[in-house]
Amino acid sequence: MIAHRGASSERPEHTLGAYRLAIEQGADFIEPDLVPTRDGVLIARHENELSGTTDVADHAEFATRRTTKSVDGEAVDGWFAEDFTLAEIKTLRARERIPAIRPANTLFDGQESIPTLREIIALLREAETRGRCVGIYPETKHPRYFVRDGHYLNGSPIACCISTMLIAELQRCGFTDPRRVFIQSFELGNLVALATQIMPAADTRIPLVLLMGELGSDAPHSPSSQPYDFFGSSDDELTGHVLYRSLASALDRSSVRNIGYADLAKPVALHWLRQVGIAGVGPWKDSVLLRRRGSVPSTHAGYTHAQLTGDLHPLIADAREAGLLVHPYTLRAEPVFTAYDEYGVPLSMEAEMARLLDAGATGFFTDFPARGAAVRDARRRDS
Repeated sequence: MIAHRGASSERPEHTLGAYRLAIEQGADFIEPDLVPTRDGVLIARHENELSGTTDVADHAEFATRRTTKSVDGEAVDGWFAEDFTLAEIKTLRARERIPAIRPANTLFDGQESIPTLREIIALLREAETRGRCVGIYPETKHPRYFVRDGHYLNGSPIACCISTMLIAELQRCGFTDPRRVFIQSFELGNLVALATQIMPAADTRIPLVLLMGELGSDAPHSPSSQPYDFFGSSDDELTGHVLYRSLASALDRSSVRNIGYADLAKPVALHWLRQVGIAGVGPWKDSVLLRRRGSVPSTHAGYTHAQLTGDLHPLIADAREAGLLVHPYTLRAEPVFTAYDEYGVPLSMEAEMARLLDAGATGFFTDFPARGAAVRDARRRDS
């Protein structure tokens, strides 16, 4: 059971308080998303844009750092982690990301700073002294942006490989036990580089997980339906890599650039992933628990509920047959995030967890680690 951004249903996400509570509630792993500071320190934020989860907009001294950048093909306005030193980041305080849905979490606004990866690992070491052996499941955010596409506020290229930074920091902290670390990414090239270059050069082996977005064959050609390093690249860039040529060949495709998550979910591609060193996949749960077209109105303004068909995408079974782990994301219990079953009855988060585990999932991400731990523990007792 992976605590998604910590116990983010009860504390502002990606804070030491959220991670600490998740550990207390029984998490097997805690999940920090990682972005770099201007001086090359990895910090835990879901996005490099800071105003959604911090009080940066209230700091007059940083007003001139507001800008608009293109991140994974989308124009984003705000303040960006790569334009701040760690010392400056440490003057900011965390805030609840979705206060309308989690108003109780706003009671903790302003109480915590933004943690570094090193501080998160220190928290895990502290938990060890209390008999809790918990792992870490970092996601490298926007790796292509940081190494190739992104620019600092002054216009100079960032040119920062966060995967190399991550492995180096894990080694410095002595936290490289493959039983206690997974590295995840939505970008395939990032994982291939880790498997074939970065980790071998560092004499380190950590299991890698490819996150997957939309799996529908009719999904639009977009960053949500394919790895951004495919979406944002030319065919010439991609076909220059022998592994990508072998992937296109396996899928009988002439263009690597048009390969999406739906293609990568096919059995032949799943076997290819295993062969190049990927240990697992992390599918979006809504792509696995198949939905009907249309939706059911919610009592919460602006939201709708999906209704399940009762059918499953074959990804979980096919991935397990290929020898891959399967860790779907993200299970949430608030009514705005829940679905109806195939008979039109509201489906609890725990019922969704059960369906995924029954289908063969080997783990799951949740914002509710206490409730997720209860499902996990009951499943272990029954097995």
